[in-house]
Amino acid sequence: MKIGIDSYSYHRLFGEVYPFQEKPEKLKTVDDFLDLAKRLDVDGVSLETCFLPSLDDSYLKDLGGKLMDYGFDSVFAWGHPNGLERGLNQDAFEEMKSVIYKTKFLGTDVMRITGSAFDWRHENHREQMERLIPMYKEAVKIAEDNGVKLATENHIDYTSEEMLEMIEAVGSPNFGINFDTGNFLRLLDDPIAGMEKLAPYVFSTHIKDLKMHPTARPTDWYFFCGVPVGFGLIDNMKLAELLHKAGYKGFLAVEIDAPAPEWLNMEDEAIAVSVHNLKKIGAAFK
Repeated sequence: MKIGIDSYSYHRLFGEVYPFQEKPEKLKTVDDFLDLAKRLDVDGVSLETCFLPSLDDSYLKDLGGKLMDYGFDSVFAWGHPNGLERGLNQDAFEEMKSVIYKTKFLGTDVMRITGSAFDWRHENHREQMERLIPMYKEAVKIAEDNGVKLATENHIDYTSEEMLEMIEAVGSPNFGINFDTGNFLRLLDDPIAGMEKLAPYVFSTHIKDLKMHPTARPTDWYFFCGVPVGFGLIDNMKLAELLHKAGYKGFLAVEIDAPAPEWLNMEDEAIAVSVHNLKKIGAAFK
């Protein structure tokens, strides 16, 4: 099974610094990230649009050329931080639709999207889903016309049952999930049970491992904080097994978003360890 990295793992080095992190002396560029991924000998990268210097067609075509030169699979990842804001941000919806066709410029047919986020997890989910499903149905028609698959993420917002309900309601082979292995746990929803339901619909992944933060409040989104794969609570081996059985063709993309205290400001080390351990998992399912 192929291994990759999501660029959000380097959010601090791209300029998005959490209050408990140190500001970097120098920011990274997308090219720096790709060079690092190449040195780690991964198969793919998921590129967050929020960290790209441009979404112009010409830039994305050039970027796609570099991905091809490096031999990378890729995912075009739209929606950080709040995506469609549970269906209430019409401007974000128009932007999301407007960039669907650009996915192919990167040499991929998978675009990650987000419908909501942690801040609204306690609001009425039924009302949110009733707003989001028509948006997804409209967007997926554009995706179908452009040969693109939309992968909506469980973004610390909806349970696996709710994600499955939305996927089935949209009812398109071009609409599935970017399965984040840690975000279900952050809702106290079993990731393994979620994968058993959702594996046939997985187009892309975020492979997280989490532990409980020693000083965070239970209401903090990073109460379950990030550690390298193999150091936390998530059985990513079992999740990869379920994906393999379902015929998953994408890559396992490491993502560390809110690092545990002992891994603060150590992105390179944490990602290198994660890639090393994830390669062992991937090798079990070749």
